[in-house]
Amino acid sequence: MGESPYSRQGFPYCLNKPVLVCYIQIRLKFIRGIIHAMNQTEIPLSEPIPALPAGKPSAAQPASSPEELKQQRKIVFIIVGVVVLLLVLLIGGTYVLLLPGIDTAKVRDLFIIYMGFQSLVIGLVLVILMIQLARLINLLQNEIKPILDSTNETVNHLRGTTMFLSDHIVDPVIKLNEYLAGITEALGLVGLFRRKKK
Repeated sequence: MGESPYSRQGFPYCLNKPVLVCYIQIRLKFIRGIIHAMNQTEIPLSEPIPALPAGKPSAAQPASSPEELKQQRKIVFIIVGVVVLLLVLLIGGTYVLLLPGIDTAKVRDLFIIYMGFQSLVIGLVLVILMIQLARLINLLQNEIKPILDSTNETVNHLRGTTMFLSDHIVDPVIKLNEYLAGITEALGLVGLFRRKKK
């Protein structure tokens, strides 16, 4: 059975030392405990995930298998092929338009229609983006901010509870131990009380 956390701060611990030294040591231990408790304001929702050493793949993300590498290479080749095809079409279209018998006015009109349609699509995408941004701001203001305020209030309540316990429970116990140690030392000096030697 382990020691109680207060067993070394109790009466026998203070008998072997001067009262002031005992009081200071107990007070410092208590203050360190309070500071440690106040610094741990984050409440873990689950067990912490240990950090992995650099350079080693995790078990959840194993190294890429040969099939995955083939799939990635296939995707890269498809992207490169599409870019090359677009370049060839652009160069071919420019060459065809530069031939002497081609009416470029129709091509110009089609290109202007295409650019108008493209600007319409871009405007629609920007409207959707603004709506999503407004929803995100609404989420932050109406849902995330109250959660943060509640967490801050809980931490302040915990800090106040800790200070209350310090002022109304720990301080009287320390003073009682101080007085008992002083009385025991005084009785020991007079000869009415003898300490048991260990």
